[in-house]
Amino acid sequence: MARDLSGVPTIVYMRLVLPVTLAAALLLAACGRSGEEDTPVGCLQGAEPFVAALSDAPGLVQLDDGTGISECLVDNQPAADLNTVGQAMVGAATELNAAAQGVPEGTESLQLGYLMGAANRGASDTSGIHADLLRRLNSAANFTESGMPLPAAFERQYGRGYAAGRRDG
Repeated sequence: MARDLSGVPTIVYMRLVLPVTLAAALLLAACGRSGEEDTPVGCLQGAEPFVAALSDAPGLVQLDDGTGISECLVDNQPAADLNTVGQAMVGAATELNAAAQGVPEGTESLQLGYLMGAANRGASDTSGIHADLLRRLNSAANFTESGMPLPAAFERQYGRGYAAGRRDG
C-alpha cells in the first residue's frame, strides 16, 4: 500500500528518513571491503612474470616487485584480484606443464612444483577462499592428454620444487 507523503512536513523527512537512508548506505559501503587485504601489484600482471620468476627455482623466487608467490594469495582477497591472480597462476602452470611433458626431468617440472608449493603455502592461512584455485592449479600441473600419470622423473623434480616452494615460496 503506497502512502501519500505530501502531508509530511519536509523537516520530518529530513530529520528521520534521510539520516536512516544515509546510515544504511554507509554501512553497506563499509561491508564491501571489511577485512580485505591488498593483493601485491606484481601478482596482477599475468602469467609471464610468474614463469620468468620461476626460472630462479629452487632458489628464492620473487616477482618483479620483490613479492614471493605465496604472498599473492591474501586472506579475504577481493574477488577480482583472486580471479586475476588465479588466471595468471593457472596460465603459468599450464605453460610449465606443457614444457615438462617434453622433458619430464627438466627444470620446468621443478618450477611447476615450486609454483604449487608456494601456492599451497600462501593458501594455508586464507580461510579456504583459495581452495578452488588450488584444485585448478593441481589439474593444470598434472594434466596429461592420455590421462595417465606423469613419469617418475617428473615426480622427482616436481617434488623437489614443491618442497622448495612450500619452504621459501
